[in-house]
Amino acid sequence: MPIRIVLADDHVLVRQGLKSLLEREGHQVVAEAADGQEALRLVDSLKPDVAIFDISMPVLNGLNAGREVARSFPKTKAILLTQHDEEQYVSEALDAGVRGYVLKSQAASDLLEALRQVSRGQVYLSPGVSQAVVDAYRGKSAVMKERLTSREQQVLQLIAEGKSTKEVASLLHISVKTAESHRTRLMQKLDIHETASLVRYAIRRGIVQP
Repeated sequence: MPIRIVLADDHVLVRQGLKSLLEREGHQVVAEAADGQEALRLVDSLKPDVAIFDISMPVLNGLNAGREVARSFPKTKAILLTQHDEEQYVSEALDAGVRGYVLKSQAASDLLEALRQVSRGQVYLSPGVSQAVVDAYRGKSAVMKERLTSREQQVLQLIAEGKSTKEVASLLHISVKTAESHRTRLMQKLDIHETASLVRYAIRRGIVQP
């Protein structure tokens, strides 16, 4: 029985390559998206078995999209495609409820295995993710993470992408006052008090690309 998949990546050629790989193996790509927000709408309407997200996407990145899938659409399993094998990224992905973590350098071989394991209810990590990283996560010795809410993380990404508070409010379908409140709270939590420093923080954490 084919696995039904929503595929999200902001690079058309990458999506085409992945779609070809998946469909050659008998799986069904039911829809494609160029950003995380669009992908979530498709997950909501199509209820796929698996959603594959590139970690670096505009508007809503793959990590936060995966977190929202785990929270709101638990029957859909999220797999992240990423170039990052550092501890903090793996830990955040596992904390978010992502079921598969596939390194782009090994995507052709690992993605198919990730689909097999994730569809059986297991968690899959590319072999390139070191055992030390997994041990650190299990032992809770991962890098300390600031506990931003899902909405605050979305606001952080949009600010780092250069969006104004009004644009943030429009994209997230919230009031300008609410968007400003989220911005104020996340800056307080991070102890960051200027936009330029917020952007640098987002780049450092892989939330946006430089």
